Amino acid sequence: MTPRPLLLAALAASATALGACASAPRWSAEELAVLGDLRRAAAPLPPDPTNRFADDEAAARLGQRLFFDARLSANGAVACATCHVPARDFQDDRPLARGVGTTSRRTMPIAGVARQAWFFWDGRKDSLWSQALGPLESEVEHGGDRLQYVRLLASAYGDDYARVFGPLPDLAGLPEHATPARADEQWDAWQAIPEARREAVSRAFANLGKAIAAYERRLEAGPAPLDRYLDAIARGDQTAAHAAIDPDQEKGLRLFIGKARCVRCHNGPELTNGDFANTGVPAAPGLPEDAGRVAGASEVLQDEFNCRSRYSDAAPAACRELAALRPAASQRRQFKVPSLRGVAGRAPYMHAGQLATLEDVIAHYDRAPAAPAGHSDLEPLGLSASERRQLRRFLEALSAPLGTDPTWLAASVAR
Repeated sequence: MTPRPLLLAALAASATALGACASAPRWSAEELAVLGDLRRAAAPLPPDPTNRFADDEAAARLGQRLFFDARLSANGAVACATCHVPARDFQDDRPLARGVGTTSRRTMPIAGVARQAWFFWDGRKDSLWSQALGPLESEVEHGGDRLQYVRLLASAYGDDYARVFGPLPDLAGLPEHATPARADEQWDAWQAIPEARREAVSRAFANLGKAIAAYERRLEAGPAPLDRYLDAIARGDQTAAHAAIDPDQEKGLRLFIGKARCVRCHNGPELTNGDFANTGVPAAPGLPEDAGRVAGASEVLQDEFNCRSRYSDAAPAACRELAALRPAASQRRQFKVPSLRGVAGRAPYMHAGQLATLEDVIAHYDRAPAAPAGHSDLEPLGLSASERRQLRRFLEALSAPLGTDPTWLAASVAR
């Protein structure tokens, strides 16, 4: 017969083991498939056929210097890093981005952006390098002009540029400032330049964007608690799974892929489907009406730097998404579905910072109000107060330091 103390100890151990089993997550096969879709894999970045310099280290180093150079602006005070702040997950914590003026939209984070197909909240650009060009000539962002920037390349980056892209165009006799991007005297100056010389300036300008894009491809989000949890679940290690996230966060994950239906749009390893949605977000007071994707779709089709342009390195067959794009009324007030990686640390939220906190965002999705224009994709969720809290706690498990070599996260000197 087993001595009573040993029997009690065995019963206690058995109870502990049963308790551990009871607290272990029980995921169905269908749920495990969804979790597997969220899991990050050590996969290379997708190629960018529009930019043959995308993975060129020399181009990336040049792009790094350009990214932090405030001379790429009308007032010499605005760099890409002014709004895309490395220490703030490459965004700026403002409701509306602020360059030489104030924009009408929120700064988007750019870690992991090279895995996406459309850029800006309305998708009006279809490559990372063409996205980099837009703010440079925007009158409220960098505020400068095309010829100004190519002159800066020649005066400050000539040798580095030539090593990557070849010689810069001859700028002798050209005006100091000219661009086709605005309807003023600079447009007149641009039209006065012979077409072949305009094309050469625009190609150098496009190469500037390709260098910045080569740099931005190096920026990646680091592994978050969710990633450690998913890896542990995949290998059946319940101890590591429980160490990765707490019970509330685990319940929040269950809501995320289930009742709250977040995973319909925020799926895949980057926690975004890369598409556009109307989520009924209220219009920002004092701003003009924002049509969202329906306007962006029209713009990208006409963009002089799109995938099918003379400045793209892609063969026409590589531009399938652009070829299939059709602006439609149903896209009204649809905005890009952002990645949720690091989301807890970058309030305020939505395309113009309309919602101040994660609690506000979750409450909005729970209520599913009617859209101010177009048709909202949301339906009421019926979340309890505890479920809303658990969902917020789960979103906190998506934060992590950047997974990028620190040498890429600050201004660099010529090499």
